[in-house]
Amino acid sequence: MKVLITGGAGFIGSHVADAYLAQGAAVVVVDDLSSGRRENLDRQARLVEMDIRRPEVVGLIASERPDVVNHHAAQIDVRRSVADPGLDASINVLGALNVLEGARAAGVSRFVYASSGGAVYGEPVELPCREDHPIRPICPYGATKHALEHYLEMYFTLYGLPYSILRYANVFGPRQDPFGEAGVVAIFTAKMLAGEELVVNGDGEQTRDFVYVEDVARANLLATQLGQACGTFNIGTGVATSINQVFDHLRRATGYRPAPAHGPAMHGETRHIYLDCRQAAQVLGWRPEVDLAEGLGRTVESLRVAGASHA
Repeated sequence: MKVLITGGAGFIGSHVADAYLAQGAAVVVVDDLSSGRRENLDRQARLVEMDIRRPEVVGLIASERPDVVNHHAAQIDVRRSVADPGLDASINVLGALNVLEGARAAGVSRFVYASSGGAVYGEPVELPCREDHPIRPICPYGATKHALEHYLEMYFTLYGLPYSILRYANVFGPRQDPFGEAGVVAIFTAKMLAGEELVVNGDGEQTRDFVYVEDVARANLLATQLGQACGTFNIGTGVATSINQVFDHLRRATGYRPAPAHGPAMHGETRHIYLDCRQAAQVLGWRPEVDLAEGLGRTVESLRVAGASHA
């Protein structure tokens, strides 16, 4: 099997690449390295450095003729999407359409799409959110991520292109860049290890569903194996964890002593969200295996080692 992964040098995408390689797949990565890193990639993966907004992406994918296209390349920063919705749409809709057109031209057997299990739902009307929860994004990022889901449904209807949509919860783990468009775990861990002041947005009682990156990578493998069936799956733990709880876990793991400072809540961010993942369990046979404490411990150790290697 040959798999082409867009954004495959990034945090999540590189773990997905590793998972496919471990299964014996040939892996081609398309990444412009704007946030991804060459060093994230296993030597067995072949990197093509290219922005998905370039029209040449269509011909590249068609010429590679992968069996599977796995689409992770995206603008992922909620705050940036609010500040510049045009940029967000140019990458997450127009760029993604280039990838989808390339997949159609290549005649791929499966398109796996990394969507958002938080941003597309907006402020939940019921918890945990199931896949049939109303779609009410409150930021441009959520709107653009959901837009491609409609295109995937349409491409299946028009061209018979099977798809798997994975709506991720808050993914964390090794390789998450604490200095880029990072999640709270990477930012907190880096600041704690450096002994720097740490600012929590709002009161810290906002809750998220934190899922470990290796569990997410395994979900991608399973989502590739659906034959001609299509599906949309929440990928999370089904557990609500507050930002203050994450802070306490990480403080114990790092030995950090200061209390956090509190800043204003961030505009466009959901207050409480966690996901119902029973559909992934029933259809894909997927369940998270790494709990929060273990995953946070692994993340702290990976950043500690990375910091020591750069010292």
